[in-house]
Amino acid sequence: MPFHRLFAMLLMLNMLHIIAADAPVPRKTIVSIVGDDFYINGKPTYPGRTWNGLRIEGLLLNSRMVQATFDDLNLQTAPRWAYTDSGKWDAERNVREFIAAMPEWKRHGLLAISVNFQGGSPEGYSKTQAWETGAYTAEGALRPEFAARMRRVLDTADELGMVVILGYFYFGQSPRFAGDEAVIRATDETTRWLLEGGWRNVLVEINNESNPTYKPPILRPDRVSELIDRVHKTKATDGHTLLAGTSFGGRVVPTANVIAVSDFENSFMETEQRTLHTSRS
Repeated sequence: MPFHRLFAMLLMLNMLHIIAADAPVPRKTIVSIVGDDFYINGKPTYPGRTWNGLRIEGLLLNSRMVQATFDDLNLQTAPRWAYTDSGKWDAERNVREFIAAMPEWKRHGLLAISVNFQGGSPEGYSKTQAWETGAYTAEGALRPEFAARMRRVLDTADELGMVVILGYFYFGQSPRFAGDEAVIRATDETTRWLLEGGWRNVLVEINNESNPTYKPPILRPDRVSELIDRVHKTKATDGHTLLAGTSFGGRVVPTANVIAVSDFENSFMETEQRTLHTSRS
């Protein structure tokens, strides 16, 4: 075969490979809001279900499991989380075992899980948090190893027909950001990453329990609506946008600015499970 034809053929194969690599992965699970109800793949959640006379249909009950992609980058504190059988902490084992359990949760009727890129306190409740468990650098860049683990969780949930409430920020780790601009960068990078991944089973929770002492200030109740708005304004190539909101602590009424831009609100329950309801009327 003449060299120029061979070269042309190799070039065409390379272009086809690039196109295939960039093609969106077909997704199986789509979460949407119809009126005041959550729908999964065009059907309301928990059809016909009630509890103590209360309507359950359309709600999105979920379990808070924010440590799915957990890792501790602080070498001094990481040994605290060591597995008893190996004597070592292993982030890969953590996400692998988390994913292995997901089909069983779904079999028992769990429709949604809450995870978080900055995790939560591995001790339950902690005033000081020396460990570094967040998925972002101080400048707001999304760390690829955290993103890779989260991708596996989202892919598995999509295959199972489950929804993921994906939190970006947590108060125990957010002070590591250099400032508001870093938070904005992290918000934009994570939102683009989700849209490029093509997931339709994701609800974005900007931060866990927004409160007036959050750091940096843009994560506080009076300004967190700015970040929700940024998520809404970021679009996939097909025009798709993400549903987004935030959460407040128990017995706290969400602020008017947040309600105005949110698609849903998270209501905390004492069992550490949460009921999601829409902000729409």
